[in-house]
Amino acid sequence: MGQDLISVGIDVGTSTVQVVFSRLSMADTSGYFSAPQVDIVEKELLYKGGIHQTPLLSAETLDVEGLRGIVTAEFARAGFPERKADTGAVIITGEAARKENARRVLEVLSGLAGDFVVSTAGPDLEALIAGQGSGAQDWSSRNMALAANMDIGGGTSNIVVFSGGAVKASGSYDVGGRLVRVEDGRVRSVSKPARAAADWKDISLRPGDPADPALLGGLCQAMAEVLEMAMGLRPAEPILEELRTPGAGLFRADTIPDAVFLSGGVADLVYNTGDETFAYGDIGVLLGRALRQSRICSGLRLLRGGETIRATVVGAGSYTVSLSGSTIFYTQGVFPLRNLPVLRLTPEEEAACYRGEGEELSEKLRWFLAQYDTERLAIAIAGARNPGYAELNAAAGAFARAAEGNLPAGSPLIIVTESDMAKALGQLTYSRLGKGRPAAVLDSIPARDHTYLDIGMPLMGGIVVPVVIKTLIFG
Repeated sequence: MGQDLISVGIDVGTSTVQVVFSRLSMADTSGYFSAPQVDIVEKELLYKGGIHQTPLLSAETLDVEGLRGIVTAEFARAGFPERKADTGAVIITGEAARKENARRVLEVLSGLAGDFVVSTAGPDLEALIAGQGSGAQDWSSRNMALAANMDIGGGTSNIVVFSGGAVKASGSYDVGGRLVRVEDGRVRSVSKPARAAADWKDISLRPGDPADPALLGGLCQAMAEVLEMAMGLRPAEPILEELRTPGAGLFRADTIPDAVFLSGGVADLVYNTGDETFAYGDIGVLLGRALRQSRICSGLRLLRGGETIRATVVGAGSYTVSLSGSTIFYTQGVFPLRNLPVLRLTPEEEAACYRGEGEELSEKLRWFLAQYDTERLAIAIAGARNPGYAELNAAAGAFARAAEGNLPAGSPLIIVTESDMAKALGQLTYSRLGKGRPAAVLDSIPARDHTYLDIGMPLMGGIVVPVVIKTLIFG
């Protein structure tokens, strides 16, 4: 028994907007006499849309209606009517995520695309998605090696390092080809990160100045040096931290990777250096040339992935969805759920629950609901290996008491665990909840603090639900 999902990826970046559609094929991969284990067994890219310039109303505001028109037209060209996508992601990246109306854009586009399409932003997640879309994660997994992907776009450079396919480190820096704009032979605008890099090298650069290729090339050389510092190829200086993207994790490349992949719009300009200097009205071509001559390309093993400029949007459309469904528990009508903030328990707090001690959980739950001003959340735990009945029963009591004492009537109790114990924990917990409270306990979900969950309608006859782990961080 199998089932297909149509997944859409929409990437609103600093410079470009892109849309792709993929088919995700699911199947039960368990053997006879085993609990069902549904996995995504095949991904097929069905449609690659055009590369559109990101429409702006001003330097601070995205053109919502312009974006709506681009996405609507791409849905029509792809042959998928609006709201027919089953899942996917809308990603807003780089400088676009710092626009005044970025959140509104995500709301409009996610509503346009379907009932279960996640709106997401956040540089670390972008780095991961681009590394999946470029093929770096797959290469790392197949070769059990260390692979880095650097997604260099118009506003930011997102970096992720995979070790045997697992994320080892991720981060982002304000280095990109659109940070200085050029028009009619003159500098049109200089962003704050570009000005910081220019000041670091004592480069005088102001709007209205002549667009001097040598001077702007020196600025791009400075940006390339910042990325070399990030990769551990030259000693770090204060400029590295100054250009770290707001909201990005502290990236440390403590080991030289076995291979590095480049993706993003500037990556194409690294591989193809023959473009006219200011062909795109910015410094992207010059940055591509500087990176081509940098230690990143000369000192590391550079591999070209299957996707460069489309890596993020392909990753958004094909890799953002995971499945929970080995042994899950849920009540009817609880799904779909969107934008559930995640409360992650520490190992010590989780251990207390297995002893039936729920006071810390209740206190943390009260604090979390007040901090997020929400009535719904997902409690995330690592889960125990081969837990006994006594442990599960004690934990069920702790979770039920915390829910009944703190969640409003009718608000669902949602628990996600990384290990395969969801069904037993769910049944025991639900039996202790007050009448009418919906509940769900899902397995195989490695959710962390400061993330959100979208959970879709059950699939495959009700034995599996699609889940997206996301961030909602805006500049």
